[in-house]
Amino acid sequence: MAAANRNSPATPLAAEARGVRVRLGGHEILHGVDIMASPGEPVAVMGGNGSGKSTLVRALVGALPLTGGTVRIFGEPRSRRTADRVGYVPQRMGAGSGVAATALEVVTSGLLGAGHLRPPRDAKQRAVAALDDLAVGDLAHRDVSTLSGGQQQRVLIARAMVRDPELLILDEPMAGVDVPSQEALAAALTRRRDAGGAIIIVLHELGALAPLIDHAVVLDQGCVTHVGEPPHALGAHALPGHDHDHAHTDVPEPPASPFAWEVRK
Repeated sequence: MAAANRNSPATPLAAEARGVRVRLGGHEILHGVDIMASPGEPVAVMGGNGSGKSTLVRALVGALPLTGGTVRIFGEPRSRRTADRVGYVPQRMGAGSGVAATALEVVTSGLLGAGHLRPPRDAKQRAVAALDDLAVGDLAHRDVSTLSGGQQQRVLIARAMVRDPELLILDEPMAGVDVPSQEALAAALTRRRDAGGAIIIVLHELGALAPLIDHAVVLDQGCVTHVGEPPHALGAHALPGHDHDHAHTDVPEPPASPFAWEVRK
């Protein structure tokens, strides 16, 4: 199976998946998928509805079990140690958790979990910097429940980025957000790429991220159908699988508190 891999032998892979298979509800969702991501080279995962995009990234971070294949993060099997090196923003993750929290508190919570029970001494400084990076620093003391959808999405991305992860995985972060939020995310991801960070991002279409991404893996019904230059000329409706009838769709994300999610072994 083809894979996204243009790194030199001297450059370690941030993520490497080989022959990944995932079966849910009696149906095989992914059929031997390969994907690789190198530092400083964003990789887009594209495809139509039900193609397996979200299932793939959830398998990469360990949120779904594999029924075949392997996933390695920075050359190691997934573990709590590798989880510290990964930032993940799931699809359709709400910023509201039923508990009043400011944007600053939500982002600071990203410094907890995976063995870190207390925030570091510089937690506030790092959280403010992460919010500023997404152009929402002025919202630091606002209750997240009062923010727009685009603003909430930027806060959640700042939460994933506050630990300065070496690998950032985002599942359709552009879906349903306004143009300023898309532009702020594009700018933040460009800075992260330029600093050598690895990025895997699920997209229906490139949009504001077109200048950032020159490599994509396209899925159709759980199989890789294209690896290489992203389909710039194709909108979401023209991607493989968009108008097909499928026996399955990607499993929706369960409701989650921004304070509770962490990668588990």
